[in-house]
Amino acid sequence: MFIESLKEQLQRNKRLFIGEETAFQASIMVPLVEVDNEWHVLFQVRSLTLRKQPGDISFPGGRIDSSDSTPLAAAIRETHEELGIDPTDIEVIGEISPYISTPSFVVYPFVAKLDQKKIIINKDEVEKVFTIPLPWLLQCEPSKHIVEIHPQPAEDFPFEKIMNGKNYQWRNRALEEYFYDYDTYTIWGLTARILKHFIEIIKTEKDGNFPF
Repeated sequence: MFIESLKEQLQRNKRLFIGEETAFQASIMVPLVEVDNEWHVLFQVRSLTLRKQPGDISFPGGRIDSSDSTPLAAAIRETHEELGIDPTDIEVIGEISPYISTPSFVVYPFVAKLDQKKIIINKDEVEKVFTIPLPWLLQCEPSKHIVEIHPQPAEDFPFEKIMNGKNYQWRNRALEEYFYDYDTYTIWGLTARILKHFIEIIKTEKDGNFPF
C-alpha cells in the first residue's frame, strides 16, 4: 500500500528540480517581429534610471508574482507592462527549456509573435527597443569568454562537520559568457544564453535551410 501511494505521489511531483518551489523564479518573452517581410528578434534596453542593471539589453520579463497563474502568464504580463502590448495581441508560439542559473534561480523562457507597430514602451522600465534580423543571428557565431567562480563559505560555515575541514577541496565552476555584437549593441549574460539556445533550436529544426 505504501509503495503504491508513494508511486502516485512521485508521479504527481512535477518539479523541475529540487528546490524549485523556493527558488527565485522569473519568466521572459523572446519577441519575434516582422520587419520588411523579414523576421527579427526584438530586444529592449533597460531604462537608465533603474536601480538594477540600467542600460542592459534584455528580453521583456521579470519575477513571477503570486498573482501569476503560470510562468507563461507572468511572461505575458511583463511583456504587456514593459512594451505596452495588449495581452490579446501577444501570439505565443511556444516555450523554451527553463534556464537554471543556480539552484536558487530559474528562468522560464517563451517565444511570441508581436506587432511592432503596437509597441508603446514603458519609459520607467524601458529606454528603447531595437531588432536584429533572424538571418543575421542564424549566421552569427557569438564570442565566448570564461568567468571563473570560486566558492567562498561564510564565516560561520561549520568546517568541523566536513571531511578535511578548512582544507576541503571545493569545486570551482567555469561559467561561459557569450557575446553578440550587433551595430552599437552588445548582448551578453542571461539574454545571450537564452538567445543562443533559441537560435540553436531553429538551426536544428530547419536543418540549415532557413526560409527567412
